[in-house]
This record gives sequence, structure tokens and C-alpha cells, in this order.
Amino acid sequence: MKIQFLITPVALALSLICNPVLAAKGKAPANPPAPAAADVEIASQLPKDKQEALQTLISRFNDANKGSRIVLVDRAWDAGAPLTAQILDPVSEEAFLAGKQRYKPLYAVAKDAGVKLDLAERGAPVVAPISVDAKGRLLGLPVALATPVFFVNQDVFRKNGLDPASPPKTWAEVQDAAGKLVDGGVACPLTVARPATALLENTAAWHNEPFVNAKGDLAVNGLNYVRHLARMASWQKSRYLQIFGHGDEAVDRFASGECAMLIAGQSAMPVASKGSFAVGVSALPYYQDVQGARQNTLADGPVLWVSAGRNANEYKTIAKFVAFWLEPTQQIDWMRATGYLPLNRSGAFAASSRSFGSELNYIKVAVDQLVATPATANSRATAMGHSPRVLKVLEEELDGVWNQGKAAKLALDEAVSRIRALGIR
Repeated sequence: MKIQFLITPVALALSLICNPVLAAKGKAPANPPAPAAADVEIASQLPKDKQEALQTLISRFNDANKGSRIVLVDRAWDAGAPLTAQILDPVSEEAFLAGKQRYKPLYAVAKDAGVKLDLAERGAPVVAPISVDAKGRLLGLPVALATPVFFVNQDVFRKNGLDPASPPKTWAEVQDAAGKLVDGGVACPLTVARPATALLENTAAWHNEPFVNAKGDLAVNGLNYVRHLARMASWQKSRYLQIFGHGDEAVDRFASGECAMLIAGQSAMPVASKGSFAVGVSALPYYQDVQGARQNTLADGPVLWVSAGRNANEYKTIAKFVAFWLEPTQQIDWMRATGYLPLNRSGAFAASSRSFGSELNYIKVAVDQLVATPATANSRATAMGHSPRVLKVLEEELDGVWNQGKAAKLALDEAVSRIRALGIR
């Protein structure tokens, strides 16, 4: 299989996480001592293919580390005694963070363990703020970040008279391409993974439109939101667009060759590129007539949380594991296997190295979207955009549009009203 990429230049000095700060040594917390060789357990809710990459990383760490071993455990975070750390999906994370504090902040774990972490001093504004405190310090580590990008099946493009070296850049160009694909007999010109996130939250940020207003209410029923969703609904009726579910179902449809264009997180690349056709990756489409377009997109994904109440040996082992994960060599292997974004500046530099040719260029496309233009008050990531309850409401209202012919304005108005009634801010 041949993979080709279409990117814009990205400055190597830019990354999601930059301006590294080294954690200072401090006194170990007064926790009960543990045997030096005790296993340290981590649970993970990453997708199966990403889970395999995590196990490979853990095995590599265990081979290099002289102390305790990390053990990947297949269980829910709340099924039995707390584990030392856990990588949680949004629904489980919401439960984990509810009520009493169950985690020890990552910055404190590293400081108390005397382990240096090459991480940002403050959380990036394009990343969901759930993992940082009021001072911008990291509470947990976002290890599986993704942002929506645009994939094309270059072979299908070429077959239907479209130039794969010049993919659609605007939504108008996407419509023109979809029309030609339909005329050529393509049953699924375009599909979208995680449509609530891609078509609402990220499309808003990309056009410098607020997802949450100054009062803290959801703002998805503005004019540009309504226009965009109405266009998507018309495309669905015209067979230009197919929606297959709330998650990543669309990625498999693209990988199978059924769909010619795909909007999905860049982390979909390992699956999307499994087909027998060339894949092109470029930036998310935009509306030329919206002032402020091509602002920035947003990154979100599972976070590593370290449990509170563990002993000093467990914290030291976790801190050493995170430091190992942040090494450029480990990040390259992590990005190759998972498609996730780099975790720090070193990872961004490594991904940009010429020695890798075009292999990780799709990562550059995603990073370029995120950091090429500084985030504004309108385009910053919000906790509401990370909330599974908010996404559930948006998904249900979008289902009404896709499956029941519900008007875009009505669906978005009702989404705003429902979320306000839930008291989510």
C-alpha cells in the first residue's frame, strides 16, 4: 500500500506542548513504604489497536527499568481496589473525577518523586482543560490526543477526474468533489467520524466561533452553526454524505474503500491507510466567507490519571514511566503505532525529522492546524466540549437531523435548551 500526504509547512519549534519545565526534587510524601520490586498496575480504555502499542511501550520500559515493573491490567478503574494509574475514556473519566479527589496531580507526582519531566509549564489552550488546574499545571497527562483532519482516497479521486494532489480546501470544493464522485457512481463520497465533535466543536473553533458563550452556555445555535448543519443535512439527502454512527465507524468504511473522503482525527491513519489505495491527508475544510476562518482546531483524547493514596515507590515508578514515554525515540514509536499527537516539544521535533520522510507527515498536518494560529477566547478548548453528557445531547440532536429530517435550527436550539436544563457549564 502506498501512502502520500499533503501538508502545509509547520515550524519545528511549534508543538502542542512546549516551553519545557523540569520538576524540582522535593521530599517524598509520607506514604506507607512498599517492596522495591512490587508491580505497579495501570488500567487503560484505549481502543484495542492502541492498547497493543501501550503494552509494547510498557514492555520496553520494564526491560530498561531496574525497579518495579509496570503491569497493564484489563479492568475498569472502579472494579475493585484502586490501581496506581488509569487511562480513561470520557464517560469513565467523568465518574472518576466526580466527588472526592481520587487522583494525585501529575506535577506533584513528578516533584515528590524527584523525576524530571520534559513537559509544558502550562496546559495548551487547544487541549481540553479537564487535565489542568486553575494555574494551568498538569493534573493528568493527555496521552492520546487527536484533532479532525481531511482524508481522501487518492485512487478514487484520480479515477473520477479529480486531482489527488489538490484536494478540496473549502466546503464548496468538497461539495463539487462529492458531486463528481456521485456522478461517477461512488455510493459514499464523504463520511465523518465523531460528527458532534468534528462538525460542531472543531468546525466552530476552525472559524473562530465560540462553542460556549461568555455566560457559560452552549452556543451552537448561532447562524454559522445552523448554516453548516443545514448544508450537511442537504448533502445527506443528496447522497453526498453518509453518517454511520457517533464514533469511529466511518474510519472502517473509508479503509474498506466504500467512502472516498473522510473527516476524522489524525489518529485514524493506522486504520484508514490499511486499504490497497493511496491516502492523502490535508487540513479540515473551511468556509471562505467566514471572517477568521482557518483559526485553529482542538485536540482531545484520553488522559492518564495517577491515583491518590499510593506509596512512594509506586509514584516514583509512574513518574519514571512517564519520563520514559516522553523520550523522543519512544514518542516516535508511539506516534507510528497509534497516530496520536506528540506529547511535548521533543516529540514534535522528532516527528518533523527528515529522516522519517513522509511517514509522519499527517501528524504535521494536525499540529499545523492546532498551533499555526494562536488560540483566541472563541477558539479555545472548553470543558463542555469534553463532557460526555454534552456530546450525548449533541449526538441525539444530530441523529434527529440525519434520521428524522429534523430542521438544523430546531435541533441546535433544542440542544442548547437541553444542556442548559442539565445545568452543565
